[in-house]
Amino acid sequence: MSKFIVVLALISIIVAFIVVLINHVRTKRTMDTLEKMIDSAADGEYSETKFDESRLSALETKFSNYLSSSSTSSKNIMKEKEKIKTLISDISHQTKTPISNLILYSELIEEEDLSEDMRSNVEAIKQQAEKLEFLIKSLVKLSRLENGILNLSPRKEEIQPMLQDIYERYISKASEKNLELNIEKTTSKATFDRKWTTEALGNIVDNAIKYTNTGEITINVKEYEIFTRIDISDTGIGIAETEQAEVFSRFYRSQSVHNDEGVGIGLYLTREIISSEGGYIKLTSELGEGSTFSVYIPR
Repeated sequence: MSKFIVVLALISIIVAFIVVLINHVRTKRTMDTLEKMIDSAADGEYSETKFDESRLSALETKFSNYLSSSSTSSKNIMKEKEKIKTLISDISHQTKTPISNLILYSELIEEEDLSEDMRSNVEAIKQQAEKLEFLIKSLVKLSRLENGILNLSPRKEEIQPMLQDIYERYISKASEKNLELNIEKTTSKATFDRKWTTEALGNIVDNAIKYTNTGEITINVKEYEIFTRIDISDTGIGIAETEQAEVFSRFYRSQSVHNDEGVGIGLYLTREIISSEGGYIKLTSELGEGSTFSVYIPR
């Protein structure tokens, strides 16, 4: 009797071991399948496969349905980006020539013998055409950034050459208003996309010139452990504390600005560019005392 009990116990142990082994094999097969599904989805090559409805395969089936849905959504997003890319290209192409012609014709008319009123009207047409040109170019750039069509390529390099480019681009405009544009020399380096960071800083300098009537615009650089800070300071009209959080919003125009120079997109585009590089911007300003935009770029 005792031998029978021992044999029965051994059989029970063997059966239990076999059940555990079978479950282990099934679990491993399921995990291997899920891993292959994830790898295929990551490579963009996932395609749905039929599975049976056993207890373990139910998980595979649900996961397959999820990945199929995600893959379809991803493909739809890519198609939408392609459509947006084509639309942006068409807008840029179709508007470039008419706007350029408006500016050209206004310049030709200005050379004629005109009355003061007529000359003023022609100048207004030219300014509005230039503003429209800037707005469309900015919107095209912004759309490319926001939709991931245009990728920045930051790399570590010296800051001084970029600042020199900005100086050469805006010194003429500053001189027309009898403003000084000063750039303190620096040997600092940072990690940035030179083309787009020049665009971002240039927008700030352009705004500084627009809203500064007397004095100067100064650019200086300071290094920190993680970031390099570029300060752009002016002696302009300043920005009220209640508006400082809004100036980086799309199409925001201050109610206190009576001229019609800006379009309210330059600073928004600037923030998008700097954020895409892993940096950020801080603003310090006081009405009537000028403003300082501090741009922090990763070192």
